[in-house]
Amino acid sequence: MQVQVDIEFDELLKIVKTLPSGKLKQLKAEIEKKAKSDKSIDLEQLLLKGLLQLKSNWKRLLKTEKLSTNGGQNNIG
Repeated sequence: MQVQVDIEFDELLKIVKTLPSGKLKQLKAEIEKKAKSDKSIDLEQLLLKGLLQLKSNWKRLLKTEKLSTNGGQNNIG
């Protein structure tokens, strides 16, 4: 059986303030762990997108450089 309860933030805060120090530390550790994992995922995605963009820009730069050094002509044959 599952029960869902809607608790307003203020009510939740009151409940949290009544926790014994050990449980409060445990709750804080869980919240910090969740926040770190969310940030690391965002950072990881940002870095991956940045690397892909850098690779794309580098390829475009090399292609442009090749065209400019060849005068826009292919040097085949």
